[in-house]
Amino acid sequence: MKLPPIVSPAEWQAARDRLLVSEKAHTRASDALAAERRRLPMVEINKPYLFDGPEGKVSLLDLFDGRRQLILYHFMFAPGVCGWPDAGCDGCSQYADNVGNLSHLHARDTSFFMISLAPFPNILAYKKRMGWTLPWFSSAESDFNVDFGMSTPEGETSGTSVFLRDEGRVFRTYFTTGRGDEKLGNFWSFLDLTPFGRQENWEDSPEGWPQSEPYEWWRRHDEYD
Repeated sequence: MKLPPIVSPAEWQAARDRLLVSEKAHTRASDALAAERRRLPMVEINKPYLFDGPEGKVSLLDLFDGRRQLILYHFMFAPGVCGWPDAGCDGCSQYADNVGNLSHLHARDTSFFMISLAPFPNILAYKKRMGWTLPWFSSAESDFNVDFGMSTPEGETSGTSVFLRDEGRVFRTYFTTGRGDEKLGNFWSFLDLTPFGRQENWEDSPEGWPQSEPYEWWRRHDEYD
């Protein structure tokens, strides 16, 4: 293995400063992409999907838990997926391992849930094995996975969907999969996928979008109201 060149501290700093120019350009391009994402059109979801959870059947609207936005991870845990019936997809499991404390998303009016085709008892057992507290529901008795392209004749797939609630109406606003999922897990990357974004006043958002000063809403996860 050929290592990078060994240089003096001054030479290293000069090289680092040159790279920083590219990194800042990348950040600005990412911000512009998020602004474009916030202006995507939406599609209304009218079908009455029901999911199995710890307290019985819930609807897609229920998953918002009273908040305006919902991030939903389509977790591959179904017949035909490696690990079945005792374990879910290893890549999806890595995704779940990366998801941090949800209180920061909740503070920005955003809920997070995972959905799998596996029956709820399978989900409970695997969730206990992995030590996860993330909310996770079963779509085993609905057409949800098929309708959203997660169950196909070629097999199961995964991805992240974003939804917006307007009173009793639910809209799908965004979807990503594959390498688009790789950078997700921290609450900043999740918020950048949503229609309202980080909701800070430096963002380029449509007129009327909820926004506040940066930093002022930040709390330790046990200090939110």
